[in-house]
Amino acid sequence: MVRDHQLRAALSEEMHLRRLPRFAAPCRLIQIVTVLDEATADAAREHIEALSASARTIVPLASKYGVVFIAGLILVWERHTEFATYTLIRSGSFDAPFDPAQFEPALSTVSASMPGAVIRATQIALTHGAAADPQAGDLDTWFAPEATIVCDVADGTARIVSDFRLNDDGYGRLLVLDRGLERDEPAQLVMRMQELGNYRNMALLGLPLAQRLTPSVSQLEARLAELTQAVSERTSQDDQLLDELTYLSAELARLVAETRYRMSATRAYAQLSTDRLASLRIGAVRGFQTLADFTERRLVPAVRTCASFSARLEDLSQRAAWTSELLRTRIDIALSKQNRDLLLSMDRRAKLQLRLQQTVEGLSVVAISYYLVALVGYLLSAVPGLRHDVALAVTVPLVMMAVALGRWRLHRQLGEEPPR
Repeated sequence: MVRDHQLRAALSEEMHLRRLPRFAAPCRLIQIVTVLDEATADAAREHIEALSASARTIVPLASKYGVVFIAGLILVWERHTEFATYTLIRSGSFDAPFDPAQFEPALSTVSASMPGAVIRATQIALTHGAAADPQAGDLDTWFAPEATIVCDVADGTARIVSDFRLNDDGYGRLLVLDRGLERDEPAQLVMRMQELGNYRNMALLGLPLAQRLTPSVSQLEARLAELTQAVSERTSQDDQLLDELTYLSAELARLVAETRYRMSATRAYAQLSTDRLASLRIGAVRGFQTLADFTERRLVPAVRTCASFSARLEDLSQRAAWTSELLRTRIDIALSKQNRDLLLSMDRRAKLQLRLQQTVEGLSVVAISYYLVALVGYLLSAVPGLRHDVALAVTVPLVMMAVALGRWRLHRQLGEEPPR
C-alpha cells in the first residue's frame, strides 16, 4: 500500500482555507483584524477555542480556520502568519447599514479578551444595487464627501462605495451594491476586498519604521563619507579609523537585522495587494476616484519608500565593507613593510654576527696554532743536534695551515659555506 506524505492532509486543508460562507444581499458583515506576535500567537487559538465551546460548529476548527454559529451570527476565524481575522456575518434586511449595535451581543463576546492589537476593523453592507442605489445625501452622511471612492468591480456586476477612513465608532465602512452577483460571487468579492485592505495595511506597517530610522541611516552615510575620506589621507590613524569603521558596520548590521523582516514583509504584502486589486476587475465611475487610484496613490509611494530604505541600507553596508577592506589592505601593506624592514635588519645583524664569528674563528686559528707550536717545540727540544729555533720557525706555518684546513673541513661537514 502506498504511504501518504506526512504533510498531505495539512496541504489539502491549506488549499481550502481563506474563504467565507456563501451569502447574498442584503447582508451585513463586520471584520476585525488583529496583529499577533510570538506572545499572542497561541492565545489566538485558545481564544477561538473558548468561543467555539459555547457555540455551534459549522466548520470544525483547524489550525488556521474555523466557522461557528454564535449568538445568532456566523463567525469566521482565520489565522495568518502575522494576523488573525474575525468576521461576523448577519444576513437579512437592515435599515442602518453601518450600526455595530446590530451585531450585539456576539460582537462584545468576540471582542472580549481578543488577543493582539487591532490593525483594521470594517463594517460591510451588501445591498441590492441599480434600482435601490443610495441617494447622494445618504452617501454624504455615511462617507466623507471629499474622500468618497466609487467604482464598479467584477466586470460591472457590483459597485463599491467607501472613503477608507476610520470613523468615530472605530470602524471603516464599505458599501457593496449587488448588480448581478451569483452564488459564491458576493462572498468572493467581499473576501477579495477585505484581503486587499488587510494586506495593504500590513504592507504599510513598514513605512513608519523606515521613516523613523531614515535619519539614523543618513547620519551613518555622512559618517561613512568622512571615514572614507580619512582613509585616503596618509596622515590618518589607521587603528582609530578601523575602530570607528567596525562600530559603524556593527550599527548597520543592527539596523539591517531590525528591519529586514518588516521590509521583506512589506514587499510581500504589497504584491498580494496588487494581485487582489487586479482580480477585482475595476471599472471607473465618472466623477469619482476608483479603488485602483486610491490604492496606487497611497500604497505605491509607501512601498517605494520602504524599498529605497532597504536599498540604502544594503548599499551602505556594501560601502562600509569596501572601506573597511581598503583600510585593512593599507594596514596589511604597512605591516608587510614593517616585516620587510625587520627582516632586513635581522639579515644585517646576522651578517654582522657572521663576520664577528669569522673574526673570532680567525683568532682562534692563531691561538690554536700557538698552543700546537708550543707542543711541537717540546717535542723538537728532545731531538739531539737539531737547531731548536729554526725547526720551530719552520713548524709554525705548517701548523697554521693544518689548523686552517681542519676548520675548512669542519665547515664542509656541517653544510656551511667555508669562510674565506
